Amino acid sequence: MFEHFEHTADLGLRMEAATLDELFVDAARALFAAVVTNLETVRPTVRIEVTLAADQVDYLLFDWLKTLLYRFDVEHLLFGKFEVQVDAAGMKGVAWGEPIDAARHALEHEIKAITYHGLQVRQTAEGWEAEVIVDI
Repeated sequence: MFEHFEHTADLGLRMEAATLDELFVDAARALFAAVVTNLETVRPTVRIEVTLAADQVDYLLFDWLKTLLYRFDVEHLLFGKFEVQVDAAGMKGVAWGEPIDAARHALEHEIKAITYHGLQVRQTAEGWEAEVIVDI
């Protein structure tokens, strides 16, 4: 589950999930749900793999989202499907998507950057939750 919340001139992403893997998937979905009006319009025609090392889970989440945003900015790829495996050494993720198609994709927010401001990932009795602020 994810939701967006207003934060001054930025946009907040808040996620809750039963597992850390699901939290990272939800965070990626939240990011691209802020970029494109209807995430369901994104077809899984392009596959990218992401492997990241980090010993702190909050920085790992930051790097995961930053990597996906970079691919969007540079290659104009929208992503809508994700798989992630997080362990003590880092993460391995896969994202599927396609190049932006102006005829099918209505873009909602221009996300300039993932920020460290307010970045938090924490384990709860129910699983995991996270908040990330993005600069729009």
